[in-house]
Amino acid sequence: MTDPLATANEESCVLITGASSGLGREMAVHLSAMHRVILGGRDHDRLQRTLGECVDPARHLVWRHDLGDVESLAAALGDFLVAHDVRVRGFVHSAAVLNILPLRSLTTAMIRDAFHANVFSAMEILKVLTKKKVNRQQLRSVVFISSIASRFGAKGFSAYSASKGALDALMKCMAVELAPEVRVNSVLPGALRTAMTESMFGDPELAARIGADYPLGIGLPSDVVDAVEFLLSGKARWITGQQIVVDGGRTANITA
Repeated sequence: MTDPLATANEESCVLITGASSGLGREMAVHLSAMHRVILGGRDHDRLQRTLGECVDPARHLVWRHDLGDVESLAAALGDFLVAHDVRVRGFVHSAAVLNILPLRSLTTAMIRDAFHANVFSAMEILKVLTKKKVNRQQLRSVVFISSIASRFGAKGFSAYSASKGALDALMKCMAVELAPEVRVNSVLPGALRTAMTESMFGDPELAARIGADYPLGIGLPSDVVDAVEFLLSGKARWITGQQIVVDGGRTANITA
């Protein structure tokens, strides 16, 4: 079976947001062996470090933009693609903001930041990637990195969970709206050891309690990267509109 991304020409890329750290960085480094990638993020130095870890760094591109600035996002991305004369065939939205706080402690700005980074930026990017004059109908596969928190409640996760739930709802709408040319899916990870979750796992008692709820133990970024790689490939040609749970059995464990 032909892989529509692997057969793309040199000008076609996979755009990965959140590529400056954590899961997004591992995603970018891994996918750089198979695709030309665009590393999206707001921190120039960390993006450069990610680029240095990629296979054949000179082949790939860095797009620096703060996804919290959604008003200028579409214009910035459109200008970038035109300036570099590239098209995007795969889009992985891995950027996220996580503030673990009870609702009474959340400010309007914190909630807004979560929705800007986790949902609104994805919408703005898709607007650009589906414009004929900019991306020339090259988009073929989209993967949103959501969370099992979009399906289940947890103390302190209200803004994060709500934003990820919105992201999954967006995914389902886009899967219908953009078919049959574009496939759109979500990957819902459980607890992973990344820079964003280090504060949780830094507490030995909390880490042990979380780990006990996972039949297969706490996950690694590579577990999610493998699922994304599959969804980007031609092997997933008949899969769209789906929430793929990658959580080591956490959501199957009713004893937790």
